[in-house]
Amino acid sequence: MSMFAVIQAVVIGVVVTFSAWQAFRKLAPKTTNRWLAAASIHFNQPQRSALSRVFGRRLQPKQATGNCSDGCSTCGACGSKPPAAARTDAMPLEFRPRH
Repeated sequence: MSMFAVIQAVVIGVVVTFSAWQAFRKLAPKTTNRWLAAASIHFNQPQRSALSRVFGRRLQPKQATGNCSDGCSTCGACGSKPPAAARTDAMPLEFRPRH
């Protein structure tokens, strides 16, 4: 097997893996956020090296780093968002006889 074939296989493997990860994140966001949060906790521990802790902080999902002012409503502690403005113009009912 030539070196070109090995490099080609590695590049294609990386591209396919990245595409599958992006599709999985799109189709199952809660599951991937749980996985990322678990990995973040694993890497971001005080006894770990500084590089490992930086990696753990970068893995932390956006929802886990937010606060109550960003309105993400993932934790349920922020309360509900105000309802959208209701339509106020009157729409008359029209009754039509059956034939």
